Amino acid sequence: MPNTFFCVSANPAIDKRIRVPKLEPGTVNRASDVHSAPGGKAAHVAMVLQVLGADPLWIGTAGGRTGEELIDGLTALGIRTQPLKVAAETRVNLEIIDEQGCVTELLEPGSALREKESEDFLSACEKLFSAEKKGSIVVASGSLPSGTEQNFYAELTELVHRAGHRMFLDTSGEPLRAALGSRPDFIKPNRSETEHLTGARIVDRSSAQESAEELIRLGAQSAVISLGHDGLLWHQGTGQGVYHAQPEEVKARSTVGCGDATVAGFAYAAAMNLEVDRTLRLAAACGAGNCLADSPGRLNKNDIHRFESGIRVERIA
Repeated sequence: MPNTFFCVSANPAIDKRIRVPKLEPGTVNRASDVHSAPGGKAAHVAMVLQVLGADPLWIGTAGGRTGEELIDGLTALGIRTQPLKVAAETRVNLEIIDEQGCVTELLEPGSALREKESEDFLSACEKLFSAEKKGSIVVASGSLPSGTEQNFYAELTELVHRAGHRMFLDTSGEPLRAALGSRPDFIKPNRSETEHLTGARIVDRSSAQESAEELIRLGAQSAVISLGHDGLLWHQGTGQGVYHAQPEEVKARSTVGCGDATVAGFAYAAAMNLEVDRTLRLAAACGAGNCLADSPGRLNKNDIHRFESGIRVERIA
């Protein structure tokens, strides 16, 4: 186990989950239940790591009333925080779920960081990383606020490596493309994010493997492609194996945060030096367990254990 897990969020949020009998666009919809919780992908990762028994440190921006709500919520969960106060209000992400289980998400972009705020954030990360003994794991997750330089995660990856830690990156689009040049230790795009990056469609396991190989050629040291109902494909890196994990079908309350839970499982397994089979079972079980959670990241450890035994793992290359 490393000295700590750092969960880095440049664009955190408050997750607001609203339940309605039936969502009808263009008319008045009355909610049957409303629940708010700390959000953003890195917060979800920190929550799942905590469930697994780790003591993660969340590092992120926080602004205005919603920023205070975010930090208070993480603190109430027992998650250590290192917030950077910023001028812009922390965004709110809205998830609407109807009685049939249909999920509609409305995600705010997040207000732009001032140039000095962005510089201060990277500087704060560098100090925290450097103060920790080598061998920790940094999990950086999520989109970037509007106007942030696309090479933000590339710079962050270089800071992580200079401090002697491993970088687990979960983002997409141009920030991911730029970061690949800095060789993150692990990335986890989903099917559509991978297709956007490589320009190739993923229609089956063979094409998923080819896309994973392209991600390695582009600079990732290890790459997982999340294929939704078709499971996970993990390319361990140059000259190493390629594996597929298929979880049992789950009737999901919501799939929001399942990818974040999966990343947390991989990060925890890496810290524990688990073998391939156990790593994939844990990661896939975390993703499946999140489907049943009351809110993203708040999964039940018993669900993780229950799902692990039903996950099929196969080496394909």
